[in-house]
Amino acid sequence: MDIILKYFPDLTEKQKEQFAKLGPIYQDWNEKINLISRKDMDFFYERHVLHALGIAKVMPFQPGTKILDVGTGGGFPGIPLAILFPDTHFHLVDSIGKKITVVKDVVKQLKLSNVEAEQVRAEELVRKYDFIISRAVTRFANFYPWMKGKFKKEDFNEFPNGMLFLKGGEVDEEMEELQVSYINYHLEDYFKEEFFETKKVVFVPWEGKR
Repeated sequence: MDIILKYFPDLTEKQKEQFAKLGPIYQDWNEKINLISRKDMDFFYERHVLHALGIAKVMPFQPGTKILDVGTGGGFPGIPLAILFPDTHFHLVDSIGKKITVVKDVVKQLKLSNVEAEQVRAEELVRKYDFIISRAVTRFANFYPWMKGKFKKEDFNEFPNGMLFLKGGEVDEEMEELQVSYINYHLEDYFKEEFFETKKVVFVPWEGKR
Protein backbone atom coordinates (compact mmCIF):
# COMPACT_ATOMS: atom_id res chain seq x y z
CA MET A 1 0.00 0.00 0.00
CA ASP A 2 2.85 2.44 0.76
CA ILE A 3 3.81 2.57 -2.91
CA ILE A 4 0.28 3.72 -3.84
CA LEU A 5 0.30 6.46 -1.20
CA LYS A 6 3.75 7.56 -2.37
CA TYR A 7 2.37 8.54 -5.78
CA PHE A 8 -1.27 9.23 -4.84
CA PRO A 9 -1.05 10.96 -1.45
CA ASP A 10 -4.49 12.59 -1.63
CA LEU A 11 -6.63 9.46 -1.36
CA THR A 12 -9.74 9.56 0.81
CA GLU A 13 -10.02 7.19 3.78
CA LYS A 14 -12.48 5.08 1.81
CA GLN A 15 -10.05 4.80 -1.12
CA LYS A 16 -7.18 3.86 1.21
CA GLU A 17 -9.36 1.14 2.71
CA GLN A 18 -10.35 -0.18 -0.73
CA PHE A 19 -6.76 -0.27 -1.99
CA ALA A 20 -5.64 -1.99 1.24
CA LYS A 21 -8.26 -4.72 0.72
CA LEU A 22 -7.16 -5.46 -2.86
CA GLY A 23 -4.05 -7.44 -1.89
CA PRO A 24 -5.76 -9.93 0.44
CA ILE A 25 -8.72 -10.39 -1.95
CA TYR A 26 -6.46 -11.22 -4.91
CA GLN A 27 -4.18 -13.37 -2.75
CA ASP A 28 -7.23 -15.41 -1.76
CA TRP A 29 -8.51 -15.74 -5.32
CA ASN A 30 -5.07 -16.50 -6.69
CA GLU A 31 -4.92 -19.64 -4.58
CA LYS A 32 -8.10 -20.87 -6.30
CA ILE A 33 -7.51 -19.57 -9.84
CA ASN A 34 -4.05 -18.79 -11.14
CA LEU A 35 -4.72 -15.17 -12.16
CA ILE A 36 -1.32 -13.71 -11.32
CA SER A 37 2.04 -15.52 -11.22
CA ARG A 38 3.31 -16.32 -7.72
CA LYS A 39 6.39 -14.17 -8.36
CA ASP A 40 4.24 -11.23 -9.43
CA MET A 41 1.96 -11.63 -6.42
CA ASP A 42 4.95 -10.58 -4.27
CA PHE A 43 4.97 -7.29 -6.20
CA PHE A 44 1.20 -7.02 -6.54
CA TYR A 45 0.84 -3.33 -5.64
CA GLU A 46 3.73 -2.24 -7.86
CA ARG A 47 3.23 -4.40 -10.95
CA HIS A 48 -0.54 -4.54 -11.06
CA VAL A 49 -2.16 -1.78 -9.02
CA LEU A 50 0.33 1.06 -9.57
CA HIS A 51 0.88 -0.04 -13.18
CA ALA A 52 -2.88 0.29 -13.80
CA LEU A 53 -2.86 3.72 -12.16
CA GLY A 54 -0.25 4.85 -14.69
CA ILE A 55 -3.23 5.67 -16.92
CA ALA A 56 -4.43 8.13 -14.25
CA LYS A 57 -1.10 10.00 -14.38
CA VAL A 58 -1.61 10.53 -18.10
CA MET A 59 -5.37 11.11 -18.11
CA PRO A 60 -7.39 12.20 -15.04
CA PHE A 61 -10.95 11.24 -16.01
CA GLN A 62 -13.76 13.73 -15.49
CA PRO A 63 -16.87 12.70 -13.50
CA GLY A 64 -19.41 11.04 -15.78
CA THR A 65 -16.81 9.60 -18.16
CA LYS A 66 -17.71 6.15 -19.50
CA ILE A 67 -14.83 3.71 -19.92
CA LEU A 68 -14.60 0.21 -21.39
CA ASP A 69 -11.82 -2.10 -20.14
CA VAL A 70 -11.27 -4.78 -22.81
CA GLY A 71 -9.77 -8.12 -21.79
CA THR A 72 -9.77 -7.05 -18.16
CA GLY A 73 -8.62 -10.47 -16.88
CA GLY A 74 -8.84 -10.25 -13.11
CA GLY A 75 -9.81 -6.56 -13.26
CA PHE A 76 -6.78 -4.65 -14.55
CA PRO A 77 -6.49 -1.82 -15.24
CA GLY A 78 -10.17 -1.18 -14.51
CA ILE A 79 -10.50 -1.96 -10.78
CA PRO A 80 -7.67 0.30 -9.47
CA LEU A 81 -8.85 3.13 -11.76
CA ALA A 82 -12.45 2.67 -10.56
CA ILE A 83 -11.28 3.11 -6.96
CA LEU A 84 -9.38 6.26 -7.91
CA PHE A 85 -12.24 7.72 -10.00
CA PRO A 86 -15.47 6.87 -8.12
CA ASP A 87 -17.56 9.22 -10.30
CA THR A 88 -16.46 7.57 -13.55
CA HIS A 89 -18.29 4.49 -14.90
CA PHE A 90 -16.23 1.42 -15.82
CA HIS A 91 -17.46 -1.50 -17.93
CA LEU A 92 -15.02 -4.42 -17.51
CA VAL A 93 -15.29 -7.20 -20.09
CA ASP A 94 -13.50 -10.47 -20.72
CA SER A 95 -14.41 -13.55 -22.73
CA ILE A 96 -13.30 -15.90 -19.91
CA GLY A 97 -16.06 -16.50 -17.38
CA LYS A 98 -13.94 -17.44 -14.36
CA LYS A 99 -12.02 -14.17 -14.62
CA ILE A 100 -15.27 -12.17 -14.64
CA THR A 101 -16.39 -14.19 -11.60
CA VAL A 102 -13.32 -12.86 -9.77
CA VAL A 103 -13.97 -9.28 -10.93
CA LYS A 104 -17.59 -9.43 -9.76
CA ASP A 105 -16.48 -10.67 -6.35
CA VAL A 106 -13.86 -7.91 -6.02
CA VAL A 107 -16.47 -5.31 -7.00
CA LYS A 108 -18.89 -6.72 -4.41
CA GLN A 109 -16.31 -6.88 -1.60
CA LEU A 110 -15.10 -3.32 -2.27
CA LYS A 111 -18.69 -2.02 -2.78
CA LEU A 112 -17.73 -0.38 -6.08
CA SER A 113 -20.97 1.07 -7.45
CA ASN A 114 -19.25 2.45 -10.57
CA VAL A 115 -18.15 -0.90 -12.04
CA GLU A 116 -20.05 -3.33 -14.25
CA ALA A 117 -18.38 -6.66 -15.12
CA GLU A 118 -19.54 -8.81 -18.02
CA GLN A 119 -18.42 -11.95 -19.83
CA VAL A 120 -18.59 -10.88 -23.46
CA ARG A 121 -16.33 -10.36 -26.45
CA ALA A 122 -15.52 -6.71 -27.11
CA GLU A 123 -16.63 -6.91 -30.76
CA GLU A 124 -20.15 -7.91 -29.66
CA LEU A 125 -20.74 -4.75 -27.61
CA VAL A 126 -22.99 -2.04 -29.05
CA ARG A 127 -22.66 0.65 -26.37
CA LYS A 128 -20.56 3.79 -26.84
CA TYR A 129 -17.80 5.03 -24.53
CA ASP A 130 -15.51 8.02 -24.03
CA PHE A 131 -12.38 5.89 -23.61
CA ILE A 132 -11.35 2.30 -24.08
CA ILE A 133 -8.53 1.00 -21.90
CA SER A 134 -6.57 -2.24 -22.02
CA ARG A 135 -3.44 -3.90 -20.76
CA ALA A 136 -1.64 -5.50 -23.73
CA VAL A 137 -4.44 -7.90 -24.70
CA THR A 138 -3.32 -8.43 -28.29
CA ARG A 139 -1.45 -6.65 -31.07
CA PHE A 140 -2.91 -3.25 -31.87
CA ALA A 141 -3.72 -4.26 -35.47
CA ASN A 142 -6.02 -6.99 -34.09
CA PHE A 143 -7.53 -4.74 -31.44
CA TYR A 144 -8.30 -1.69 -33.56
CA PRO A 145 -11.13 -3.15 -35.72
CA TRP A 146 -13.07 -4.23 -32.60
CA MET A 147 -13.31 -0.60 -31.52
CA LYS A 148 -15.18 0.70 -34.54
CA GLY A 149 -18.46 2.39 -33.63
CA LYS A 150 -17.79 2.24 -29.89
CA PHE A 151 -16.87 5.88 -29.23
CA LYS A 152 -19.12 8.79 -28.31
CA LYS A 153 -18.89 11.82 -30.59
CA GLU A 154 -18.67 14.49 -27.89
CA ASP A 155 -15.38 15.01 -26.05
CA PHE A 156 -15.40 16.52 -22.55
CA ASN A 157 -12.12 15.27 -21.06
CA GLU A 158 -8.69 16.82 -21.47
CA PHE A 159 -7.95 14.43 -24.36
CA PRO A 160 -10.24 13.64 -27.28
CA ASN A 161 -12.04 10.31 -26.93
CA GLY A 162 -9.86 7.35 -27.74
CA MET A 163 -7.85 4.38 -26.49
CA LEU A 164 -5.35 4.17 -23.64
CA PHE A 165 -3.16 1.07 -23.61
CA LEU A 166 -0.63 -0.15 -21.08
CA LYS A 167 2.26 -1.53 -23.11
CA GLY A 168 5.82 -2.67 -22.42
CA GLY A 169 9.01 -2.49 -24.46
CA GLU A 170 9.20 -1.19 -28.01
CA VAL A 171 5.75 -0.30 -29.32
CA ASP A 172 6.43 1.91 -32.35
CA GLU A 173 6.63 -0.88 -34.92
CA GLU A 174 3.40 -2.41 -33.66
CA MET A 175 1.56 0.91 -33.56
CA GLU A 176 2.71 1.95 -37.02
CA GLU A 177 1.25 -1.16 -38.70
CA LEU A 178 -2.04 0.71 -39.06
CA GLN A 179 -0.59 4.21 -39.64
CA VAL A 180 -2.74 5.84 -36.97
CA SER A 181 -1.65 8.80 -34.85
CA TYR A 182 -0.61 7.94 -31.28
CA ILE A 183 1.38 9.34 -28.36
CA ASN A 184 3.67 7.37 -26.03
CA TYR A 185 3.83 8.37 -22.37
CA HIS A 186 6.76 6.79 -20.52
CA LEU A 187 5.79 5.63 -17.04
CA GLU A 188 9.36 6.10 -15.82
CA ASP A 189 8.57 9.84 -15.97
CA TYR A 190 5.98 9.29 -13.22
CA PHE A 191 7.18 6.25 -11.24
CA LYS A 192 10.80 5.71 -10.18
CA GLU A 193 10.79 1.93 -9.67
CA GLU A 194 12.89 -0.13 -12.11
CA PHE A 195 9.83 -2.07 -13.27
CA PHE A 196 8.51 1.05 -15.07
CA GLU A 197 11.65 1.76 -17.13
CA THR A 198 10.18 0.03 -20.20
CA LYS A 199 6.48 0.60 -19.49
CA LYS A 200 4.32 3.04 -21.44
CA VAL A 201 0.79 4.35 -21.75
CA VAL A 202 -0.07 4.65 -25.43
CA PHE A 203 -2.87 7.08 -26.28
CA VAL A 204 -4.65 6.67 -29.63
CA PRO A 205 -7.30 9.29 -30.43
CA TRP A 206 -10.26 7.79 -32.27
CA GLU A 207 -9.89 9.47 -35.65
CA GLY A 208 -12.81 7.64 -37.21
CA LYS A 209 -15.46 8.81 -34.77
CA ARG A 210 -16.42 12.13 -36.30
